[in-house]
Amino acid sequence: MLAIVCPGQGSQTPGFLTPWLELPGVRDHLGSLGEQAGLDLVQHGTVSDEETIKDTAVAQPLIVAAGLAAARVLLNEEKLTSSVIVAGHSVGEITAAALSGALDEADALSFVRTRANAMATAASATPTGMSAVLGGAHEDVMAAIKTAGLTPANVNGGGQIVIAGTLSQLEAFAAAPPAKSRVIPLKVAGAFHTDHMATAVAALEDLRPELRPGIPTATLLSNYDGAPVTSGEANLDSLIAQVSRPVRWDLCMQTILDGGVTGLLELPPAGTLTGLARRGLKGVETLALKTPEDLDGAREFIARHSASTTIAAEGR
Repeated sequence: MLAIVCPGQGSQTPGFLTPWLELPGVRDHLGSLGEQAGLDLVQHGTVSDEETIKDTAVAQPLIVAAGLAAARVLLNEEKLTSSVIVAGHSVGEITAAALSGALDEADALSFVRTRANAMATAASATPTGMSAVLGGAHEDVMAAIKTAGLTPANVNGGGQIVIAGTLSQLEAFAAAPPAKSRVIPLKVAGAFHTDHMATAVAALEDLRPELRPGIPTATLLSNYDGAPVTSGEANLDSLIAQVSRPVRWDLCMQTILDGGVTGLLELPPAGTLTGLARRGLKGVETLALKTPEDLDGAREFIARHSASTTIAAEGR
């Protein structure tokens, strides 16, 4: 069985879309997505510097558009079925929703544009940020996070928890980390997936009546609890609420494991989620689709792991 996963903010690097523009149709597709997002995504994916694409208002639409552009080339616009699990980390959940048919591309870009701008505005209200906590006993780390007044904004599995809060709270935590852990500040502009983002939730609720949600054709997971969402409205509920509540990627990985997935493919900008899978999904083969050079291998990967689903079904 196959899972296709979509990364979140922080996965982008300067120039990562440059090789993709050599493929027929990709420049035009990115241009169209950029018009819907109100950004020059071709420029941001090729020549913009690290500081520019770190900006939340740029990073989020860029990441969603990159995943959608690569998926169109990879899948040739073929619709995914319920035998494929799709999931996204943080803003990647919007990419996953569009791949599943729960949102069309225009609505996905409208949603991420509003989300990114509203989260950037919320982040500017108070100096906040996020840090990754690696290692340490899970119970000790969670207790220390609570004591520090921080939020476990991303529980990623594999011994990684991303904490969020004010910069002063994060600095104090890093100065005295839990035993056998280390703390790494992340290149994000605010305390995402916490109460600091409450105004962004309100902005997305205002947008909701303009959207046309559909029923997902693939098995689409909510990154709140790792459970499948079965309707377009339930997907919107998940997408809107996750802005101010923690992402439970560990639960998504557990659903992927329990579902009998044999292969996990990550869309661009790929690498982060396959890294987590190698630590948390033992026995599941992974592939990070980073450049067009990976496409032939990715198509073979999809065929092989989709075939395993058919074989398993025939064997029951």
